[in-house]
Amino acid sequence: MDLLQQSAESLAGRIAYQELGPFSVTEVEGTSADAAERLWVRGGFPESFLARSEADSFRWRRTFIRTYLERDVPALGPRIPAETLGRFWQMLAHNQGQMLNAAQLAGSLGVSGQTIARYLDIMVDLLLVRRLPPWAGNAGKRLVRSPKVYVRDSGLLHALLRIRDEEELLGHPVVGSSWEGMLIENILQRLPEAAAASFYRTADGAEIDLVIEFNHRTTWAIEIKRSLSSPRPRQGFFLGCEAISASRRIVLYPGSEAYPIKDDVEVMPLQRLLQDELLNQSY
Repeated sequence: MDLLQQSAESLAGRIAYQELGPFSVTEVEGTSADAAERLWVRGGFPESFLARSEADSFRWRRTFIRTYLERDVPALGPRIPAETLGRFWQMLAHNQGQMLNAAQLAGSLGVSGQTIARYLDIMVDLLLVRRLPPWAGNAGKRLVRSPKVYVRDSGLLHALLRIRDEEELLGHPVVGSSWEGMLIENILQRLPEAAAASFYRTADGAEIDLVIEFNHRTTWAIEIKRSLSSPRPRQGFFLGCEAISASRRIVLYPGSEAYPIKDDVEVMPLQRLLQDELLNQSY
């Protein structure tokens, strides 16, 4: 962050930025038999993922959160009490993958809606939180207008919720949205610069977890289901696909095989999707 601040002052108009995210699924494949599950539980920060034990990983993440709030954030300029920003971050974790309800968050923290917007802007700028916008086409539909919010690193999400290992995670209500957030983060790290990502939801129940628009002819609709037995999407997914004219319909699931089901839907694991040529080029 110090480098960003200095470069912005001295190299305006002569510098490009490349975001370096935590480890992705493709980067840890082959490190162990359970690499993908470990990445999900521990997150992608090297010290966390490579820790000797679950306890060491959890301890590192809790320390990271505390020092970031108490030392790093104030050093960047925002004058917000560490305890307040920590509570806000934790509240976002409890609402992982949900649409932002600024009024509810404001009431819980005892601040205004404008203050919540400022807190969220800070967390997004620090690359700790992702704000996924709603799809903005087809004004004739009653579209949801609030963004979805995700803690970007699944390991930090679990540390904020005091989830120490996979056993605790699998029994926690956040398990589905945690897995969804990890997959979305892996996909968005690979998107070409010109591609746009959003989600689709209408007031009458049509919903797509992730919409990727590569250009005006190529739009992917992605449903994320943490289920091996019934990966078929709900009817709302198909309604959404028709509304956005999806050129490809994909269901991501935790299995290892890829196969088609009816209505032109492809079921596949995340690793297969990340091999697609559209996600491996920049333009």
